[in-house]
Amino acid sequence: MRRTGAGALLLLLVALLVVGSATPACALAVGDKAPDFTLPSTTAAKWTLSDLAGKKHVVLFGFFGAFTAT
Repeated sequence: MRRTGAGALLLLLVALLVVGSATPACALAVGDKAPDFTLPSTTAAKWTLSDLAGKKHVVLFGFFGAFTAT
């Protein structure tokens, strides 16, 4: 039993090391310009950031977890 616990702990430490050392593919710093992207709206229209930038204020809001079980 004790050996299994040590193996699980080692596996957890390795997983944390791998996840902690991973860097995001396109991390932005404060003040960086956002990359251009296109998103669908709730209608058939599509919104492109470059079409709105400089003309309107852009706020991105995600419904993270909106469709998860509670």
